[in-house]
Amino acid sequence: MCREHGFVEEFRRNWILFLFLVPCFLFFLINNYLPMAGVYFAFTQFNFKDSLFASPFVGFKNFEFLLHSEILHLTTNTILYNVVFIVLGNVLQIFFAILISQVMNKHLKKTAQTMIFMPYFVSFVILRVLVFNVFEYDVGLFNNFLTGLGRPKVDFYNTPGYWPWIITFFYLWKNIGYGMVVYLATITGISSEYYEAAQIDGASIYQQIRYITVPLLKPTFIILLLYALGGIMKGQFELFYQLVGNNGTLFSTTDIFDTYVYRITTTQPLSMGLGTAAGLFQSLFGFVVILLTNFLIRRKNPEYALF
Repeated sequence: MCREHGFVEEFRRNWILFLFLVPCFLFFLINNYLPMAGVYFAFTQFNFKDSLFASPFVGFKNFEFLLHSEILHLTTNTILYNVVFIVLGNVLQIFFAILISQVMNKHLKKTAQTMIFMPYFVSFVILRVLVFNVFEYDVGLFNNFLTGLGRPKVDFYNTPGYWPWIITFFYLWKNIGYGMVVYLATITGISSEYYEAAQIDGASIYQQIRYITVPLLKPTFIILLLYALGGIMKGQFELFYQLVGNNGTLFSTTDIFDTYVYRITTTQPLSMGLGTAAGLFQSLFGFVVILLTNFLIRRKNPEYALF
């Protein structure tokens, strides 16, 4: 009763502020919650002649693709890529955020921040053209460089072993800037009194970073980690599809869950149910990972837990 009474009083005093939440609430309701009704597609053999609820119900038939022999390999590829993206991505984002925060020259600081952040706005189509012009066998810049050194050319587009490195590099190149801005904003919000007190005690810049900056970045890191783990089974489809395309020679090291499902749903008629089943599986997998990770974080330090 006290909580309800307190909420009513809070609403009466700040009803205008609550009014500002209405557009946000409607946005999430329309774009995030109402489409959840489409989960029913996963259990139907959808066809366009009938409506959603009139399509034949097939139960878990659309989930049979999970029993395919390739699924374990695809799942392993997807998870390993995402783990590398999350670990290296956060480490480099924190590194560059701390590095830029130590730059005193404002013009140099803004220039460096812009240069690192700009690749985030490069479209995947342009990225595909860039990668092709660098690694193509006949006219690629890299092979022309090797030829100039008297070394043999490398056929990247027929050698799967190189592509985990290529994909990881360009993912980091494109996405480091976005996360860096988030960490940089957190560093900016740290009170200068901590650093002033540390300087009085004779702490070096390295010691200030180690004992002040890094520990205070931990809550931000954990939140970003939990959000990233929610998509642990959702690969960067645009990145993989644009860089690799339908080059089956490279699938052994570059095929992920999303690209596999895409090929199935585009080659089989009336496969909307299969695509929905795949998306539901990915979401449930990510949800379980978030719950387990948050549980472990809560056991160690409840203050850092998301819920």
